[in-house]
Order: sequence, then structure tokens, then C-alpha cells
Amino acid sequence: MAEQGNRRIDPSNCSMARALSVVGERWSLLIVREAVDGATRFGEFRARLGIASNLLSTRLDGLVATGVMHRVPYQEPGDRQRYEYRLTEQGLALRPTLMALLEWGDTYLADEAGPPVVVRHGGPDEEHRCDEPVTLVLECAAGHTHLPSNEVYRAPGPGARFL
Repeated sequence: MAEQGNRRIDPSNCSMARALSVVGERWSLLIVREAVDGATRFGEFRARLGIASNLLSTRLDGLVATGVMHRVPYQEPGDRQRYEYRLTEQGLALRPTLMALLEWGDTYLADEAGPPVVVRHGGPDEEHRCDEPVTLVLECAAGHTHLPSNEVYRAPGPGARFL
């Protein structure tokens, strides 16, 4: 836990804990992953994930309630109104989190054959696409990159509360 002098930061005031309360459950992050990959409709999420309908409905409701996704009504001819689920700016901002988990899983949990998915650099057109693998890099505000974990630490921020 981060400290300042002899004071410890109150662990109950934690942005990580707040984030995990929104997306810390397995299905929630997998739903976000599928939405990043283009799924928008209930049936698409259910088919891609193999998740029970009641569980999917509960998780989608939670992601909407917390602002990660929003509902967009649509109606097929002769059918009742339904909803698509689209990522909000807050939801799209989870992409680096998904990539960090993917990199960690690829490093420590992948099959012997290697990772099942490689994230590559692509753009809206060929001119902006190089197709090289993408990795996350820790960078400080001074521009230092590829920071080793032993050179990164938590320090009190402006919202810190101390015990």
C-alpha cells in the first residue's frame, strides 16, 4: 500500500476496486471484448460467448447502468423493438485493460502452439495499416518508456485519504 511518511493511504478509497466492481466479473469483460470486436446484439453476444440468456441480460444491464455501454433501439420488419448494445467512450477506454490481460495470458497461460489471437496495427484504410503486432508500453509523463515493474510505484494522488 502506498504511504506518505508514517501515514498509509486508505485502501477503501481505491479506483481499482471501483473499476473491478464494474468489470471485475469474468462475463462482463468478455462482453466488453466482444463489443470491441463488433458484437452489438444480444444474440451475437450469446452465440459468441455461450453464455446463458439470463446471465447475459443481467451483465448487459449492469454495463449499461454503470455507463460502459448504452442501448440503441432497433426494430426488424414485423418484429418488436429490440436493443443493440454499444460501447460508450468509457467502455472503449477499457481496450488497453483488455490488451493488458491478453498479453499477460499470452505470456503465462497460452498453449504450447502460442497465443490464439494477435492484436495488430490496422487503420481505417490500407495507408494507415502496417499489420505489425501491438503491445502495451508503460510510459511516464517525461516520455520514458518500457518501464520495468520495479521502477513503477503507487504514490498519493489528489484524492488520497489517509488512515
